[in-house]
Amino acid sequence: MIRPLAVALGDPAGIGPEIVAKAWSARQQHALAPFFAVGDARAIARVWSGPIAPIDDPARAAAAFDEALPVFGGSGARAIEPGHPDGESARAAHDALELAVGLTRSGAARALVTAPVSKVELYRIGFRHPGQTEFIAERCGIAPDNAVMMLAGPTLRVVPITTHVPLAAVSGLLSVDLVLAKARVTARGLTRNFGIERPRLAFAGVNPHAGEDGAIGREELDILVPAIAQLCDEGIDAVGPLAADTMFHPRARATYDAALCCYHDQALIPIKTLHFDEGVNMTLGLPIVRTSPDHGTAFGIAGRDIAEPGAMIAAIRMAASAAEQRQAYAREQGAQ
Repeated sequence: MIRPLAVALGDPAGIGPEIVAKAWSARQQHALAPFFAVGDARAIARVWSGPIAPIDDPARAAAAFDEALPVFGGSGARAIEPGHPDGESARAAHDALELAVGLTRSGAARALVTAPVSKVELYRIGFRHPGQTEFIAERCGIAPDNAVMMLAGPTLRVVPITTHVPLAAVSGLLSVDLVLAKARVTARGLTRNFGIERPRLAFAGVNPHAGEDGAIGREELDILVPAIAQLCDEGIDAVGPLAADTMFHPRARATYDAALCCYHDQALIPIKTLHFDEGVNMTLGLPIVRTSPDHGTAFGIAGRDIAEPGAMIAAIRMAASAAEQRQAYAREQGAQ
């Protein structure tokens, strides 16, 4: 029997419980692999009237999945009110994430999907990681710098080389070593998770027009050009630096498998413009498969039954596909 996916509910005051439940409701329409929610079943029951099957063992999830949404995990001191995050909802999100990571690492689940959390609320209860990605990397024994955030939709994959930092700090944070590290993990992740034998990487320049040969900035000449040359020497198909304003039209997107961008918005604006309701955040470089919908907790609409589940459905589908691809890749490597 195929092991199920673990889906952490995220902050129960947000839309996580609703979109997980709606994903289960759409399981046949989207041919979703069996999954189980990790967290407090009461958070789902408050926003959804569908069938819920509490389970005490992830192995029971597949048998329950056709008739009800399997839910694994304990309950907090009180049911969380949608749209009203607080310390208890943050602790519930943390506990669900911790449990789901452990289940996936142990092999009880074959991949991990995480619903959105509020970093602000987590910080208030002492959470010391920049986000879920870094927390998961630490639990997997991976240095944060070796975990790469990739945002993916049907026609575009992007990797921000720097993430949640001020724009003014980007130039000082970029280095040849950082670019090389992110690119190597990206190339390997595209092969392991997507079956792309020879991934094509395209690099966006930092400055307008990719610096115009140093006339309006030297980051391209001093950092990106030598890094790309090194990647090519290693056998990685890498091109650039390219002017970011011409990288994301349809003909350009057809020429690469992932675009590596120098700062957060350079990567996220195109992916969210093209695939706002189906964008997936996948963490590369981990020993487990981890995906997440590329949106936030949306506390303002929680509990109103209007949250769109498209990105959660896409995250579940991508997690299952990547898990299958990893198994195929491992078999192929073992046969060599």
